[in-house]
Amino acid sequence: MLGIFRKVFEADDLGREIAAVALPALLGLAADPLASLVDTAFIGQIGSVELAAVGVSISVFNLISKIFNIPLLNITTSYVAEDNVAGCGFEEGIPLTEAAGKLSHFIEKPGKSEKRVYPSVSSALFLGSSLGIIEALVLLLGAWPILRIMGILDDSPMRLPAQQYLSIRALGAPAVVVSLATQGVFRGFKDTKTPLYATVTGNIVNVVLDPILMFSFGYGVTGAAVATVVSQYVIAFILLVKLNEVAVLIPPDISRLGLRRFFSSGGLLFTRTIAILLTMTLATSMAAQEGVAPMAAHQICMQIWLAASLLSDSLALAGQAVIADFVARNNGQKVKEATFRVLQLGIVFGLIMGVILGLGGQRFSKLFTSDDLVIQALITIIPFAVLTQPINSMAFVFDGIFYGATDFAFAAYSMIVIGIISSAVLFAAPSFLGLPGVWLGLTVLMSLRMASGILRLGTATGPWQFLANESLEIDNS
Repeated sequence: MLGIFRKVFEADDLGREIAAVALPALLGLAADPLASLVDTAFIGQIGSVELAAVGVSISVFNLISKIFNIPLLNITTSYVAEDNVAGCGFEEGIPLTEAAGKLSHFIEKPGKSEKRVYPSVSSALFLGSSLGIIEALVLLLGAWPILRIMGILDDSPMRLPAQQYLSIRALGAPAVVVSLATQGVFRGFKDTKTPLYATVTGNIVNVVLDPILMFSFGYGVTGAAVATVVSQYVIAFILLVKLNEVAVLIPPDISRLGLRRFFSSGGLLFTRTIAILLTMTLATSMAAQEGVAPMAAHQICMQIWLAASLLSDSLALAGQAVIADFVARNNGQKVKEATFRVLQLGIVFGLIMGVILGLGGQRFSKLFTSDDLVIQALITIIPFAVLTQPINSMAFVFDGIFYGATDFAFAAYSMIVIGIISSAVLFAAPSFLGLPGVWLGLTVLMSLRMASGILRLGTATGPWQFLANESLEIDNS
């Protein structure tokens, strides 16, 4: 067993390449969940009703926005990596460290004459702007009907704060989509430092504004929503300014947008994202039906669960960027090495996070609430969050691997099956297990995602056929 992981932390070219993308990505990814944790802590001081209400609203916002945002983000990263290899003059076989050095110089010290036209960049920004406006309208006009579907009834004490929070957050939807699309561009360039800078700056604004608007001005939940929206526009502005320094944002010829491939692959990831988010939203809805205290506990545990998965997300991001680059160069050997290296790292970090969360999970939860009923509910579900960390890590890393190799079809169709099975558990289990039944369903969801990844690589099917081929040539057809 030790032999399998002996090279997991080796500082060779591949290890340095993964670290150069993953470490800034980790810090950038940490900013949003940590800011959400701060939001949750502040809102928890107002009361359990407000905490539960905001939890439902955040789930709805994520459902509506991420249905389109996640596909756009991941497709952008892969296609920008392809355009970058094809259009930046990197020679076939050039060491990645040298290529990354050239790209870093190009990004950090650009001149006006060095700005280049990337079809994938302009396509991502066009789609992001359009989708952001649509999402804002859907959330503004449908806030209350959507919340009712989520299980918040007319006489629920959660109704007013949930509707207020969601309506204001809707105004930030355009900024969220555009910033995510722009982050996908920088990730395709293997530049995760710029998104880190923008995200940290925006979230500092959020954290500073939260107590001022919520308590000093007495706006409560509304203040928390306003602070978040302001921070989202700050992030989008910084990213667009930085991107404008190195790339032409609006192409001189609209026919060069190249939207067709975005729509083709986007349809697959759109389907996959719906399957995931509907399952996650169903979990939130089932938790809300358990009552205020269980829903508040679910919200706290979910935030801790997501924050603990940051290492896995950063590895998935690094895996996608590095593998997409190697696939574009048709370097099957490097794709194989990168795939198994990030999987090894995923297992190790998943175990580490499981141990950390196991030792401090209940202590962390007390930072968000002093309500005895909420704490009692938390005690019943924290073990699920702890034990699923290695599983989550593997599942997220597999996502990055598949996106890097543009294995979108398998990612989509397998998730439909997984979502159906997990939803069946979510519908049935809470009726006799209560809130732990919700988390049993989430555990099934992540376990099946991990298992599907193992099956795909283990059988060497689809674009992974080269793994069983001695020549290690990638079939890009």
